[in-house]
Amino acid sequence: MRLKLSAHAAPLLWASLLALTSVSTSTAQAQTPSAARSPLGWQTCQALKADPTAQLACFQQWADAQTPANMPAPSLTTAPANPATGQPATPVLLLPSLNTEAPDGKPIGCKNTKYSELSRFWELQRGTDCDTFSLRGYRPITLAVSTSDSVNMQPSSPSVGHTALTAQPYMRTENKIQLSVRTKIAKGLLKSGPEDDDDHDSLWFGYTQQSYWQLFNGAISRPFRTTDHEPEVLYIYPHQIPLAGGWTYRLSGLGLVHQSNGQSLPLSRSWNRVYLMGAAEKTLGPDSGLTLQGRVWDRLKESSGDDDNPGIENYIGRAEVTGSWQVNKANTLGVTLRHSLRKEARGSARLDWMMAPASSPNYTGLRYHVQLFSGYGDSLVDYNRKRTVLSVGLSLVDW
Repeated sequence: MRLKLSAHAAPLLWASLLALTSVSTSTAQAQTPSAARSPLGWQTCQALKADPTAQLACFQQWADAQTPANMPAPSLTTAPANPATGQPATPVLLLPSLNTEAPDGKPIGCKNTKYSELSRFWELQRGTDCDTFSLRGYRPITLAVSTSDSVNMQPSSPSVGHTALTAQPYMRTENKIQLSVRTKIAKGLLKSGPEDDDDHDSLWFGYTQQSYWQLFNGAISRPFRTTDHEPEVLYIYPHQIPLAGGWTYRLSGLGLVHQSNGQSLPLSRSWNRVYLMGAAEKTLGPDSGLTLQGRVWDRLKESSGDDDNPGIENYIGRAEVTGSWQVNKANTLGVTLRHSLRKEARGSARLDWMMAPASSPNYTGLRYHVQLFSGYGDSLVDYNRKRTVLSVGLSLVDW
């Protein structure tokens, strides 16, 4: 026996079947919240073209089924009338806000400004964690014009065969280029926790490259006068230890660093060292603060036949202290002092002023950068030569 339906009855039957299906689906979803919704619902509604009213009801039921139970419904508001044209107000649909949290409840984005400068830079807490194996800035990435009181035209070293045979007509004005990046290769090795304010230790790899380029010296084909390479491995252990005067001791570190200029004899220069570091900070205001960081290192010994630069630590130094003052959101002042910790009292002093462009309302990582250096070790080839260098240019930080 066959059941025949009229042309008008068929759409109504489809709608009835759809309603029963929706009720069945809703019941199943209530029993099993993780069940997937059917991808064919809209196709069922599309088949009801002959009855627009039934099709509209079908699509409404399908749309309701796609909306999560805990999502607020969209609301209508009225835009103000246009005073110039006198046009009536227009209803505006306001959609519910999207989820801005990761599945574990942590806000998306790791540079949360509620945390301190050191915590964000070294990712000392879970709330500042940017995860592993992604590139961060380390020292400023810099392009500058430098001028100095002297330039080393014939570098020398006490080691046999390490003194240039001829002098080069270098200019005292040249370009300075610095590239510096780092990546976190491990975290939570000895210290971790589930809350955003919990401290996490970390292991880092960093690389810095600094070059002096004789861009303005066309007479000798504009060579790179020197390029230094500095890879390092660094372990950071976080603290939150209150100190006098509103300071907080924030981290201790242990590092191993190699530095060389990649040259062959007679200009080859290189050394290896291990260092300890510590850092503290003090908050002065919403956009102002002080940081203080110290490092002390010991050179790893080399045989006299392999030593390109004997006594380099007596010139560049054995320790350094770096202080930074975040004056406001746009300006930062810094000073770095190095000392040999010997009676000769050699070392260096460096002053830095960074200023964000006024045209950048959000103060991106681009900075105008003025730097004044005086002392030994501005480059490896100049490790035993004292000079004063003024650099003016652009730097990229906090990226």
